[in-house]
Amino acid sequence: MTQRPGPTGRTTTTTTTAPGEATPQSGRPQSGRPQSGSPQSGSPGAGGPSPSARPYPPLAEPRPLAEHRVWPRAFHDRLTAPLPGLKALARFAREGAVRPTPDGLADIPRLPFAPGPLPRVDARTIAVTWAGHASWVVRIGGLTVLTDPVWSRRILGTPARVTPVGVAWEALPRVDAVVISHNHYDHLDAPTLRRLPRDTPVFVPAGLARWFHRRRFTRVTELDWWEAAELDGVRFDFVPAHHWSKRTLTDTCRSLWGGWVLTDREGRRVHFAGDTGYGHWFSRIGRRYPGIDLTLLPIGAYDPRWWLADVHCDPEEAVRAAQDLGARRMAPMHWGTFVLSAEPVMEPLVRVRAAWERTGLPRENLWDLPVGASRTLT
Repeated sequence: MTQRPGPTGRTTTTTTTAPGEATPQSGRPQSGRPQSGSPQSGSPGAGGPSPSARPYPPLAEPRPLAEHRVWPRAFHDRLTAPLPGLKALARFAREGAVRPTPDGLADIPRLPFAPGPLPRVDARTIAVTWAGHASWVVRIGGLTVLTDPVWSRRILGTPARVTPVGVAWEALPRVDAVVISHNHYDHLDAPTLRRLPRDTPVFVPAGLARWFHRRRFTRVTELDWWEAAELDGVRFDFVPAHHWSKRTLTDTCRSLWGGWVLTDREGRRVHFAGDTGYGHWFSRIGRRYPGIDLTLLPIGAYDPRWWLADVHCDPEEAVRAAQDLGARRMAPMHWGTFVLSAEPVMEPLVRVRAAWERTGLPRENLWDLPVGASRTLT
């Protein structure tokens, strides 16, 4: 989301390190952006993590579902860039643009929207359907999993969605699980979640279970980075992202943020990045989860760059992240649904296609889906 924190987010609080991984200190040098002339991690076909490589470090044993956890009060030490201070806020108030120009909005009718029926699947099929923004219907290991489900027409503080939801709620099969990346309103939507049975298994970042318990959800599993849980043979691993969390004036970084790696019984993997800037975590995720079959990566809400670079990938960075992950396929998301920033509405798609072509990777491995469309991996 394009909202950035105020000076209240600048206090640093010490918390425990994520299991099996040293946590970088706050500060821009840790953001993972390549220095001039520095080598990049390899692509899936050129030096990326080998699908046959062993995880490094080894994967954690799955934790019990819905266990009670005690967390630090805040997670400021997980930030990979400092939250903006008064000087940055003053600059944004002076020159920041939060919407495209009229010319940039003129292409809204051209935004790709092609809803269709959900594909037929079995326990050995992986299928994804893009409902819009960061909301996917992921079919894996016989489960139907929703990612950051937002079926609302509008979210707090943001104009109404410019493309309809790609999948009618009534067309969904039974939802077996939900994964949440973080608590920003465009990723954690209370009206949508109220539609779910309260015994739906929900997987959330550390510190976010209380939000769900207050809404009477009974099967909430909260995880730290690099931790995992398992549901009906599908493994849910919570992995780092370059972002932050905030939902009210007083809860900056009180819950964690991240992405998810879903692994079926045959070892096939789908990575859902959530909301993230570009940085060093992608190559580390790729080493720990070699052979990612598909990564769902954000490509929008990136302009002005000086304001959003630390928390949102631009299209070129998203393609680089897919290479760092060693992912075989990439599906772009987080664009073409809500107007959250100043780039022209069609620009993310144009740029991600050009960036993918420059890598020389197979064109069919870029799953640049219209809202509502599906792809299947058998």
